[in-house]
Amino acid sequence: MGHTWTTLNYLRSPQEYIGENLETFKSEMLEFLRIPSISTSPDHLEEVQEAASWLKGMIEQSGLQAEIHQTPGHPIVLGEWREAGNNAPTVLVYGHYDVQPPEPLELWNSPPFEPEIRNGRLYGRGSADDKGQLYLHLKAAEAFLKGPGNLPVNLILLIEGEEEVGSPNLLPFVESQKDRLSCDVTLISDTSMIAPGLPSILCSLRGLAYFDIEVRGPSSDLHSGVCGGPVVNPALALAQILASLQNSEGQIAIDHFYDDIVEWPAQQVEALKTLPFDKGDFEESIGRELCGGEQQYTVLERLWTRPTVEVNGLNSGYTGEGAKTVLPSVAQAKVSFRLVSDQTPERIEVLFRQHVEQVAPKGVEVTIRHLHGGMPWRSQLNEKLKSAVDSALTKVFDKESVIAGEGGSIPIVNVLEQVLESPVLLLGFSYPGCNLHAPNEWFPEENIENGIRTIAHLYQEFSSVNKLR
Repeated sequence: MGHTWTTLNYLRSPQEYIGENLETFKSEMLEFLRIPSISTSPDHLEEVQEAASWLKGMIEQSGLQAEIHQTPGHPIVLGEWREAGNNAPTVLVYGHYDVQPPEPLELWNSPPFEPEIRNGRLYGRGSADDKGQLYLHLKAAEAFLKGPGNLPVNLILLIEGEEEVGSPNLLPFVESQKDRLSCDVTLISDTSMIAPGLPSILCSLRGLAYFDIEVRGPSSDLHSGVCGGPVVNPALALAQILASLQNSEGQIAIDHFYDDIVEWPAQQVEALKTLPFDKGDFEESIGRELCGGEQQYTVLERLWTRPTVEVNGLNSGYTGEGAKTVLPSVAQAKVSFRLVSDQTPERIEVLFRQHVEQVAPKGVEVTIRHLHGGMPWRSQLNEKLKSAVDSALTKVFDKESVIAGEGGSIPIVNVLEQVLESPVLLLGFSYPGCNLHAPNEWFPEENIENGIRTIAHLYQEFSSVNKLR
């Protein structure tokens, strides 16, 4: 009996463990972020593999079993702890360890893969999307396994290295491992809170259709004085095509583009007006007035409930120092469409190709490649799940959560929900203006602790719910 009492004296609650090890957690997160796991570039294959191996080791160090599953692309890392018993719920956590390219490097205030904490922000590529937020879940699990010694739920960590390139190999893996990945709820932290200090549960995501469009003219670059005039300039032709995608009212000018849209219920649209969204703060964070898109809709409606077209990149001709009066032989652009229910990437591809065929000038050859896409998503969260999340968030933030949308896309959400036949919960801890996919990406330092504590509480709340589904 005396020995048992001495052992119990050393047991700590998860929340105590988090408090005692918070600085270690931060140091480990910085170490993780130093790995340039850029999935879009073949130049970083070794670093992506390094990130997967590092993650496997850290999962094992935290007390879970871990495996690396090679795919035709980048590896999938799987972590598991299944000792809570058959009566306990099973929670699957999805995340990704790959990151976007950091360019343009000259716009970073500190090197993207030399992360640092300054003025309450953790700066570094992947800090918010998604390595930093993913890491919160691992440390919450560790707080149980190294605190009291066990988790109140069975836990699966499903972590991929190809989210930023459309998750081409995750669906086959999930389908082949459907029984092993069976769960009561999928938990994802790859989104933002609507405002600092205000916990938010995400109810919607926009879909995505992402294209490369290339316009070819003469067989080589030409002298614009010698040949300019009769030779069609591919850069101008591309500019005409891109300009035709949107009219002066901010509407997408592709025939039948809006045909399949299911409008948000009026009650939910009205509820958006009650959210503490400050247009002025948002404008200040981006440095420009919010005058884009369909002006008859509010800013939040334009961000969450309406589709968009965006030119993501342009490349043609000479853009170096000085002058070079070239007539370029080729012009290329990346174009993306954000979609809403019930639009599909496949249908948008058909309409986009038809539109470009109609507006492209003679004298050039246009090639369109559909790079990747994903369906829009609306939450199927039941009252039991929402109550559990509300309770966990309130314990940490001392505020009731709000239901919000998200303008971005996580294509795998629909896949996980449909294949595993369980609800998906989106619970993010980054803030608006965290510069996702942009220079100076950051994550709020305070939410390293808040996020880990919330997730730990959430695991405990899940364990007390009779049936999550």
